[in-house]
Amino acid sequence: MTDLSTVKASLESRLAELKGRVERIEADLAEPHSADFAEQATEREDDDALEGQDALLGREITAIKAALGRIEDGSYGECTRCGEPVGEKRLEAYPEAALCISCARELEQR
Repeated sequence: MTDLSTVKASLESRLAELKGRVERIEADLAEPHSADFAEQATEREDDDALEGQDALLGREITAIKAALGRIEDGSYGECTRCGEPVGEKRLEAYPEAALCISCARELEQR
């Protein structure tokens, strides 16, 4: 099995990186718009894209925090849905995975 301290350090590093990106996005979104109407339209489109990125980052942050919680409580590597092992290769590729591949596929089909 993978060394959990290495996984934890990697997840914590990724979490810090994502939080920094969210802070930069939120700072960009807080900037006032230009007085020029045409420029405002472009800025609003940019804001929409930034808001979409912010939402994606928020979901990833939530998944990483949950994975760190599972490491702390000893359930890391167990599917949160069925209790079976998530799988070593899946966790290597996606360390914040909460579901085994079978449960993940089943939920995707819904």
